[in-house]
Amino acid sequence: MSAYIAPSQIAQRQLVHFAGKNVLVAGEVEDLFPIELSHTCNSVCVFTTNYGYHRKLSAYSEVQSIFAAELNEEVNADLLLLYWPKAKAEAEYLLNMLLAKLGVNTEVVVVGENRSGIKSIEKMFRRFGHIKKYDSARRCSYYWGQCIEEPPRFVFEQWFKEYQVEYRDMSLIIRSLPGVFSHGEFDVGSQLLLDNLPDIDGKVLDFGCGAGVIGCVIAKLNPDIELEMCDISALAVASSQATLERNQLNGNVFASDVYSDTGSDYHFIVSNPPFHAGLETSYSATESLLGNSPSHLKSNGTILIVANSFLKYPPIIEAAFGHCNTLSKTNKFVIYQAKK
Repeated sequence: MSAYIAPSQIAQRQLVHFAGKNVLVAGEVEDLFPIELSHTCNSVCVFTTNYGYHRKLSAYSEVQSIFAAELNEEVNADLLLLYWPKAKAEAEYLLNMLLAKLGVNTEVVVVGENRSGIKSIEKMFRRFGHIKKYDSARRCSYYWGQCIEEPPRFVFEQWFKEYQVEYRDMSLIIRSLPGVFSHGEFDVGSQLLLDNLPDIDGKVLDFGCGAGVIGCVIAKLNPDIELEMCDISALAVASSQATLERNQLNGNVFASDVYSDTGSDYHFIVSNPPFHAGLETSYSATESLLGNSPSHLKSNGTILIVANSFLKYPPIIEAAFGHCNTLSKTNKFVIYQAKK
């Protein structure tokens, strides 16, 4: 059985397309296919918005890895290999940003699962040139095309979407980039979590901050806290930072792969944790968040999370803390709390 995800397996069948090229890899890539690719190409550079993947690649000298929300570095590439992300808006964002950087005559290969909506690339690419499906296997498609029209200038600020959140007697403007959780709306689960928060003080971590809704509401309600916000996504980090600035709030926003870059002295850890990785359901990050949280909390520190009611988190919380309190429950969501 291949160690590669299905989109990489279909790209592997077409290695001749990459021979002698300088390749920029981007999108929903999560395996080590870029390392194999480097043995066929002149060079391979990976642009990723996923901090965990960036940390994984840092162990390999064969490829250059750039972690950011926007590609600002100069990159020598004549072929873009784009792994189609689960959000169409994120695919459009990446395509426009990267082709604006790479320019006319760039070859483009797009790979992805058919169920992810990869067929949208046919219409999306028209402004740049022509693209054609060359291969399909394992419910995936492989497209090849070339940018023959001058790409429009990419303006990072123009890709933020703003929406207003009304909570209690206050109003916040949320800014979010494509592909960021809660993009364009106030998540119902986040509202329920905020409705059940106790008095908050001290050092607070908003884990998996997304567009920054939870952290910013907490900061607005509790201006004296020391707020930290983290996410594995560079797009989320940029969104939360923009949301803080838009609302003139203070907080430290940074990338972290679960607890890789966090502190260990929080009074509160608050989270609406994700349970999807790409198109798949994944619980590993949340299990690590919950299971290892006591070592990142001060004595008497508290963790509060909102979860879909079908997720079996209480046993993990009980194993870590010796107890798990249910503060609120609806047909869809549950609020769990535990104190160190």
